[in-house]
Amino acid sequence: MNGLFRCFVFGAIFGILPNLNSLLLAEEAAKPVPEISGKVYPSKPGPWGNLFYYYIYLEAPADFVNRFPMPNSVTRWSFPGSSVSDLKKLFTKAGLAQALQDYLLDGDRLLNEDGILTVFPPLPDLEALTQEQRSVIYSELGRHVINPYHHEPVLIHGGDIEDWLKGSRLRDELRESIKRMTYMRGNQLAFSDLAAVLNYTSSAEEAGDFFKTITRMRTMIVRLQLSEDDDLEALAGYWTGRHRYKDILPILSSVAETEEVAMIDVVHLLPSMARRYLYTYPPVDLAMNGRMPDCHWTSLNFFNHWARQYYLDTRLAASAILQDYEEVKGAYEFGDVLMFMDGDSGNAIHSCVYVADDIVFTKNGENMVAPWLLMKLEDVRKVYFHANPGRVDGYRLKRRE
Repeated sequence: MNGLFRCFVFGAIFGILPNLNSLLLAEEAAKPVPEISGKVYPSKPGPWGNLFYYYIYLEAPADFVNRFPMPNSVTRWSFPGSSVSDLKKLFTKAGLAQALQDYLLDGDRLLNEDGILTVFPPLPDLEALTQEQRSVIYSELGRHVINPYHHEPVLIHGGDIEDWLKGSRLRDELRESIKRMTYMRGNQLAFSDLAAVLNYTSSAEEAGDFFKTITRMRTMIVRLQLSEDDDLEALAGYWTGRHRYKDILPILSSVAETEEVAMIDVVHLLPSMARRYLYTYPPVDLAMNGRMPDCHWTSLNFFNHWARQYYLDTRLAASAILQDYEEVKGAYEFGDVLMFMDGDSGNAIHSCVYVADDIVFTKNGENMVAPWLLMKLEDVRKVYFHANPGRVDGYRLKRRE
């Protein structure tokens, strides 16, 4: 009886293996192919018209990069409020070899200062960590601002490290070191080991090139395709949005009527302030306001000709949303503000502006090396919802009476 049952089970398993293989292959084929630079992609059709986009990379200007001190080339892992027992559990969870755990937690090498335990991983062992081991350890390090490059790592949007490094001036050795040290931060490929890679630079100039390379940010060039057959008034209605200082219809009509011109860059359809800052880094004079522009300043000033600097005050920015905007439950429109609400605290941790399809205008961070970008909404989600899902709430500027 048992033998017959086993034969039946084995026969059933082997009988369905081809089907399982077929399903796995079909599932693999159904996965979306990552979008990379060097290709043009169409957007989904909608009231915004026929959009086409491609990716480019920005790098911070050299004089910006030179304003930031390079990190020490010695890697430090700092754990505020943790005990040696906590670190043992973390390192065991990550699958570190017992010999490496013993080395890291040796009392002569372990720094315990002001309630912060700091360990110093040797460079060969650090480089030998697997992507999974980095993800476990760096997730914990990233919870604390004392670890700046884990708390705010370099993010490789699109997940293609080769695409991200393409066009950089780094030697192959440095490129390979960066590749080996990437890890997954939620659903986003990330890099935090700046200090480690600095050990492989051969000169101050090369170290500067490396530091400049890690400021690379992927963004989009978006173009609207036009023809005389399009409903230009409807398109102008969408791209005008609310409270504009510009009539869009004459621009669209001129493009549609011009021979051998089929597209217009969407940057020309943005409000003046967004058009002025897109693809740029914050000028130093904006720091005179006491804070650099952040996401909320960017979102709430989208339709303004001149920036209202009081939006740098988070309290006043929140008040503006409540007073001047209404919540949107349906489809988003050009100029809607999208608020990213933290899944744990319920606080707004980011905001950006809806442009069209799933494309948004965003500034991801307050610092000088965070430029203004056009990005896919899903890519922005990966930046801010890496630890918990959270939610995105839409708000639309009220019409003036």
